[in-house]
This record gives sequence, C-alpha cells and structure tokens, in this order.
Amino acid sequence: IHVDVMDGHFVPNITIGPLIAEAVRGVTERTIDVHLMITDPDRYVADFARAGADVITVHAEAAGHLHRALDLIRGLGAKAGVALNPATPLSAVEEVLDRIDLLLIMSVNPGFGGQAFIPEAVDKVARARALIESRRPGEVALEVDGGVDAETAPALVAAGATVLVAGSAVFGHPGGAAAGVQAIRSAVAGTSWSAPSTDGC
Repeated sequence: IHVDVMDGHFVPNITIGPLIAEAVRGVTERTIDVHLMITDPDRYVADFARAGADVITVHAEAAGHLHRALDLIRGLGAKAGVALNPATPLSAVEEVLDRIDLLLIMSVNPGFGGQAFIPEAVDKVARARALIESRRPGEVALEVDGGVDAETAPALVAAGATVLVAGSAVFGHPGGAAAGVQAIRSAVAGTSWSAPSTDGC
C-alpha cells in the first residue's frame, strides 16, 4: 500500500500524516510504502516508522543529507528508498546505492494525481535497472509512480520496473478499484525485464 505524504512546501499539495499511516497499519498486514514528498524528511522519519511503515522513501531533492536520512530509516527498522523527480539525473543516487532497498522513479512531477505520464521515464527506468544490476543485482526494488495505467505499465515492466504505483488508474476506473488493478495486471501479464545480451548478437 503506497501512502503519499505531502507538506505543501516540497510539492504544492497537502495530504496525510503518521496517524493515517498508523490507521492503515491497524487494518492490514500488507507492506506499507510511505513516500515522503516533504522538506526536511529527517524530522518525520521516526514518526512514520513508529506508525508501522515498512518502507520509507525520501526525495533526493529534499534530503539535505541523504546518507544520514537513509541510515536513520534503516536504523529504525524500515527499508529505505530514494525518489527522483523527472528532471533529476540517476547520478543523484549513485553514491547511496549501497544504502537503499528501493529506487522510485517519478514519471510525473509530484504533487497531484491524474497527471499525464512523462514518456521519457521509460528510458530512465531502463537506465536505473542497468545501474542497479551493475552494482546490486536483484537487491533493489525499482518502483515507478505517476501516470501508471494499463497503457504505460507494460513498457515500464519491460524496462525493468518491479513495483508500479497506480492511483487514478485504480480508483478512477469505471468498474471500480478491483477492476482497475486487474486491468493493469492483465496488461503486464507475460511482460518482464530481461538483461541485455552480452554476446554481441
């Protein structure tokens, strides 16, 4: 369950806090993946860890001391993730790749649901997968958030995404949320990432 947290500063919208994450934890054993779209995320990491977050993701653009933020998250017993906005290069995570469990590629500019998918994200996902496989093969989840639906999901999975975050495509589906989830699952059925050939063929 992906929980977006926005502060009205790092992004122009305001959403939920630790109390809602705690309430979600009270009704499910599923993984709770908290995405902090906030300035100074270090101040709130402990609150979300106590609330039951399994994964806490901070933005490279918002964490003044990214190493420290990731070490704090892991020290609290949660998995640590880093999110990159569409214009932020992958080089922003190269120095912390050994400290993360998840890399989140934003395929829209964060702050509002229902935005159009940025097509260049597919190439960025492919490059992110190559970076992960070159340094920590199979150890880092590659998540994509923004404009994910039955049309965009197959290319993202083929590029190497292992986790897809879908909001509008699920909750805005005319057949209801379950139908929205099924539409995406059906679209990616049989699609998977495979490492590029190294035999020169």
